[in-house]
Amino acid sequence: MKGFLGELLGTFILVLFGCGSVAVAVLFGEYNSIFQIAMAWGFGVMLAIYLTRHLSCAHLNPAVTIAMVVSGRMAARKLPAFLAAQLLGAFIAGLAIFLLFSPSIEVYEAAHNIVRGSAESVGTAKMFGEFYAKPGVSMPLAIGAEAFGTFLLVMLIFALTEGCNVGRPSDTMAPVFIGLTVTSIICLVAPLTQAGLNPARDFGPRIVAWIMGWGSAAFPDSSGGFFWVYILAPIVGGVVAALFWQYVVEPNMKRKSKEDECCC
Repeated sequence: MKGFLGELLGTFILVLFGCGSVAVAVLFGEYNSIFQIAMAWGFGVMLAIYLTRHLSCAHLNPAVTIAMVVSGRMAARKLPAFLAAQLLGAFIAGLAIFLLFSPSIEVYEAAHNIVRGSAESVGTAKMFGEFYAKPGVSMPLAIGAEAFGTFLLVMLIFALTEGCNVGRPSDTMAPVFIGLTVTSIICLVAPLTQAGLNPARDFGPRIVAWIMGWGSAAFPDSSGGFFWVYILAPIVGGVVAALFWQYVVEPNMKRKSKEDECCC
């Protein structure tokens, strides 16, 4: 229950502030750059970690949780509860955003002659789930971008929190640097895929959009792109990062070089 509560609250906060910033950008044009939205996501991650890391270690992301299980840092028996809590937290956050901005969404749709559920309504559906259908962005490229972005995220989470890395920040500052990591990765990947990096963050709010009238427009294409790009790719990227850290980076951090031995 403690872990479930932590993951639910943390994912709720993360998605509320993150997707909320996207909604504000779409509906009111209040953000002028990807960097500003990325900073909102980074602050959301930072605050969510500070709120919940004593409850559940603040994974807040199925890709991170699965990576922790694969690397032996979390018992597999906890996996279902963590995943369910993350998905539920993201769904509730998506629902809160819809209820908060529903009148504004209707005004925006009327002003731009958008019929909810039509192809044009993707412009508002992206407040909830991500979309990669842009000039020059194919599904394989989108899959690669999401996997690579999540690889960087998970590897840097290990680097910022594992005791074997003497260059890591203090425990009190680690959430700040993880938030900045998310900001940096979003700035890199968002022009291609909106930078999901988190299956719960994508799927929970996307289901809200699907229920609330966007229907099939809530999904990026008819060939399963939502699953391959925003669910599977981040999980694969996270698992690869965990294995890379465990079998390549961590052993070399723990191994003393001849120079180190001479210094000692």
